[in-house]
Amino acid sequence: MNARVYALEAKYEFLKVLRMPAFAIPTIAFPVMFYALFGLAFGGGRIPGGSTMGTYLIPTYGAFGVIGAAMFGFGVGVAVERGQGWMTLKRATPMPPLAYFFAKLAVATIFSAVIVLLLCALGAGFGGVRFEAGTWVRLFLTLVMGAVPFGALGLAVGYAAGPNSAPAIVNLLYLPMSFASGLWIPVEIMPGFMKALAPFMPPYHLGQLALGVIGLGAPTPDWTHALVLMGLTLIGLGFAIRGYHRDEDKTWG
Repeated sequence: MNARVYALEAKYEFLKVLRMPAFAIPTIAFPVMFYALFGLAFGGGRIPGGSTMGTYLIPTYGAFGVIGAAMFGFGVGVAVERGQGWMTLKRATPMPPLAYFFAKLAVATIFSAVIVLLLCALGAGFGGVRFEAGTWVRLFLTLVMGAVPFGALGLAVGYAAGPNSAPAIVNLLYLPMSFASGLWIPVEIMPGFMKALAPFMPPYHLGQLALGVIGLGAPTPDWTHALVLMGLTLIGLGFAIRGYHRDEDKTWG
């Protein structure tokens, strides 16, 4: 019975998002457009290490797209629904509270998968990118799993911000962090102070894990990037749980 409730909640969350083109279209189109403009237009250019831009930018723009889908889906979605009173209504029903968050994660994962698949199709079809089948699969899974830590960060924002401020806060976190992490241009060609700053940005670690799959990551071991992302997940969930209980206390006493 519970499994059916979770599945139905995810289904209707997905249908709701599909009926919101102002969210669905930019979320998918933004990273794909970036790759078409830079990964394809300058795809033959070489970066330090010998790889082409078209190859390098699939993992990094993939990370950029996944982070956007997760942070906006959770951060803005939860903040808006809290402001509308939808969370209070849900809480008054017999639905398990975790079903709501499971549905958000399921939708963020689906959008992340679509973004990554489109980027891979563009790279393979038009950018001359060639990997073995196993590498494509590992790259896909690595990127899509990135929805979890950044969904947790988005959830923390969703409980900390109001419906009007959440989009601005998510953008203020998402865009500067992505740029400073080397997701738009390779870290190797960034100014020295930005190279030093990049490892302190959470998106850097998802990007490096994805780049590591294709042999272009930094020499830092993968487990260090994974630990940072696990820490981000725990911190985000910690703040979100605190916000959830604060809302519960205000509503129910």
